[in-house]
Amino acid sequence: MPRYFANLLLLLAGATWGAGFVAQSTAMDNIGPFLFIGLRFLVAAILLAPFAWLESRKAAAPVSTAHLRGFALTGLVLFLGMGLQQVGLLFTTVTNSGFLTGLYVVFVPFITLLVLGQRPHPVIWPAVLMTFIGIWMLAGGSLVSLNNGDFLTIACAVMWALQVILVGRYVGPSGRPLTLSFVQFALTSLLGLCAGTVVETVDLAAILATLPEILFAGLFATGLAFTLQVIGQRYTTAPQAAIFLSTESLFAALFGAVILGEQIPALGYAGGMLIFIAILLAEIGPILRPRPAS
Repeated sequence: MPRYFANLLLLLAGATWGAGFVAQSTAMDNIGPFLFIGLRFLVAAILLAPFAWLESRKAAAPVSTAHLRGFALTGLVLFLGMGLQQVGLLFTTVTNSGFLTGLYVVFVPFITLLVLGQRPHPVIWPAVLMTFIGIWMLAGGSLVSLNNGDFLTIACAVMWALQVILVGRYVGPSGRPLTLSFVQFALTSLLGLCAGTVVETVDLAAILATLPEILFAGLFATGLAFTLQVIGQRYTTAPQAAIFLSTESLFAALFGAVILGEQIPALGYAGGMLIFIAILLAEIGPILRPRPAS
């Protein structure tokens, strides 16, 4: 798959996540955060199960135990990221949550460099900085005093960065993007349902009232978007993927304006343009200026 097409899939994943942010923020009016996580990922796992099975049938060899462990680790990190974000939204504003979650675009290249020893293409660093500033501008250019919810969301951003890196590490060597997606969905669902039944109230009427958000988040913001992420990351780097996926903040602001009637300030439009320029830089820069051969 050409790299530009893989990056287009990642951009579509970011757009779908942005639309899902509306459902994610309204679902907790009726049910707890962990129950919502468990149910949305259960829907996604059921949706993806037959495709993962077909992928396994067509594979030349069974997936290795080492790769399955990597898939499970990715699912654990995904659950921690989702849990921290959902619980953080109970204590902080949507503006702060969107901005602080977007910090993963900054964390990915640093973790890649410090932990894995892999140097990103030099053009990634200014693109990361532009993306970070763009997300800050989308958030209105200011943050209120940090509270416990904000710190939970910062921890969530670290988990998102690790999830992006783990996907990039295991999806290529395993050649099983749908299996990876299914394993991380199923594990996240199991952990979310277990946590939800222990610490939250399970009310069937409340679940039925939240069914539209559960189905949208499960089918599109989870099943479709995370699978697009896994497929796209087979053909690009983790730092570049983080930049394209971070457009979630841009699309969340746009869908919030269209669906919820939220207003986007002029500074927010400028931030969106800066993110778009960063995407072009990440896409075109490595082509115009290839990394010198060692």
